[in-house]
Amino acid sequence: MRLDRMMADRKMSSLELAEKIGISPVNVSRIKTGRLKGIRFSTLTAMCEALHCKPGDIIDWMDDDEYVEAFGSLPGEED
Repeated sequence: MRLDRMMADRKMSSLELAEKIGISPVNVSRIKTGRLKGIRFSTLTAMCEALHCKPGDIIDWMDDDEYVEAFGSLPGEED
């Protein structure tokens, strides 16, 4: 997820984004860290509208090895 970079570029806080798109700041944090199993298209659309960007500006793909290197383990494999 590149949400943190997009928010920094737009000088927008997690609280401000959460209020604009109608989700909790905790859920914004989960999205920013990539610690989620999925995201609703309506939430992604709202984020793109609020940040004036495209989905590819927020979401990036990485293979399992890259993910483990970046985050330590795959989702669901944490202790």
